[in-house]
Amino acid sequence: MLYPTAEHWLNAPRKHVMLFGMSGLGKTHLANLLRAGGDWFHYSIDYRIGTRYMGEFIADNFKLEAMKVPLLRELLLTDSVYISSNITFDNLAPLSTYLGKPGNPDKGGLAFDDYMIRQDQHRSAEIAALSDTPHFIARAEALYGYTNFVCDTGGSICEVIDPDNAHDPLMTRLARHVLPIWIEGSEAHTAELIRRFDRAPKPMYYQPDFLRAAWADYQRETCLDGPRIDPDAFVRWTYARALAHRAPRYRAMARNWGVSVTAEEITRIRRADDFVSLIAENLPK
Repeated sequence: MLYPTAEHWLNAPRKHVMLFGMSGLGKTHLANLLRAGGDWFHYSIDYRIGTRYMGEFIADNFKLEAMKVPLLRELLLTDSVYISSNITFDNLAPLSTYLGKPGNPDKGGLAFDDYMIRQDQHRSAEIAALSDTPHFIARAEALYGYTNFVCDTGGSICEVIDPDNAHDPLMTRLARHVLPIWIEGSEAHTAELIRRFDRAPKPMYYQPDFLRAAWADYQRETCLDGPRIDPDAFVRWTYARALAHRAPRYRAMARNWGVSVTAEEITRIRRADDFVSLIAENLPK
């Protein structure tokens, strides 16, 4: 590990970490808290994906919809209007909307093949954004003087690496520059995440094999073909599966490259010093 012992971590003049775990357990909240303290640079993987690597896909999709409206079509063709997404660290709706959900087009669903194309675009973008981490560590210090760095990953990081391979190229490279930290939820957190997702289902990235199996199983269980599937119903059903699918993958990542802390411990952090102390408690003495 980058910091093999608590002493190394506490005495390090540069503290570089990467937060990972299911969405909704406090990664971005913690990263925002560290950034607000003034000494940490916050690098958001989802923001980088939505701006640098998928921004053109997102904007083109907006334009495609706008071209269906005669007034907007005329304005676009004459370069009279400008259409762009307004992604922020806390509002990733343009990226989520572009990814979409498969199913009935009358309910906003995508054809499954089109959905899988967008999933593959996200996979490539996520790998590229994660690979940019060392560049942003150097950039944060050279441009802005930040010596402390927090990489705020998306929940799907465990889908784009091989967590059981201790020599996975991407994770091995990342671990040379950051300390990976798993924010682990309890069974109560899992139940709450499912309830929250059930109220407002959103698109997510999953491994292709996992998705194809889920799509086939859902059709078999419901006796519905693709165009008749309710997109929200499918992603709700898939999300519960995803939690069970991802938990052991996160655990393997922490075992091979980093440390783990609980979501309850994260909620008790009020300032950067609390975070530094918590990580020290979870490193070898």
